[in-house]
This record gives sequence, C-alpha cells and structure tokens, in this order.
Amino acid sequence: METKLSEIGQIAMTVGDVGKALPFYRDALGLTFLFSPAPTLAFLSAGSVRIMLSTPQGAGTVGSNAILYFKVVDIDAVYEAIVSRGATAEREPELAARMPDHELWIAFVRDPDGNLVGLMEEKR
Repeated sequence: METKLSEIGQIAMTVGDVGKALPFYRDALGLTFLFSPAPTLAFLSAGSVRIMLSTPQGAGTVGSNAILYFKVVDIDAVYEAIVSRGATAEREPELAARMPDHELWIAFVRDPDGNLVGLMEEKR
C-alpha cells in the first residue's frame, strides 16, 4: 500500500462572509464556481485544486490564512485585470528570483477580508 501524499485536492480559506467573498474569488479571480451547500460554504475550482470558502468553524481566523499562489501567464495583464475587477492591490508584479532557466515574478492582491492572494509567473 502506498502511504505517501500526492497532490493537493482542496484548500480552505476562512472568510468573514461567504456571500461577500464569493464574488471576489469567482468574478475578480475568475475561478469556476462549483457549488454552495450552505450560506457558510462555497466551493470553486482552480484547475485540479478545489478552493473552499468557509466562515470560521472551530479553526481559522479571517484574514490570517495561508497565501494562495496562482500560476499565470502575463502577470502584468492578469494583475491589472484582477485589480480592475475589484481586488485590493497589495504589490505590483516584480522579479522575485533569477533561476538558471527562468525568472520568477510575483504579485499580490487582497480579498475582501484582507487575505493575501499571490500571482506567480515563470518567465522563460
């Protein structure tokens, strides 16, 4: 029996109000809405990873989550588009590291609760 972990299937983000956070993740970030079984829960798709929006339920603090980093192509255009759709600008795209075969660029926005959302592009 294989006992090691594989890929991440779902990440939970603690938000203050799912109804207010959902438009940010669905409309500003452009994630695909999957379902909402209750007013305190909503699920979206980020490629093969599911994002769960949830109000605090025994764990997690609004605005103090781990940072989600989304891979993008043309980080400058994606950053501007997300900000124009309502995200709070945190840090404009900038070079984070030069690797042997690419440059790693990052940028950050914040959701309505102040959670950081990172954008990353490996420019070759």
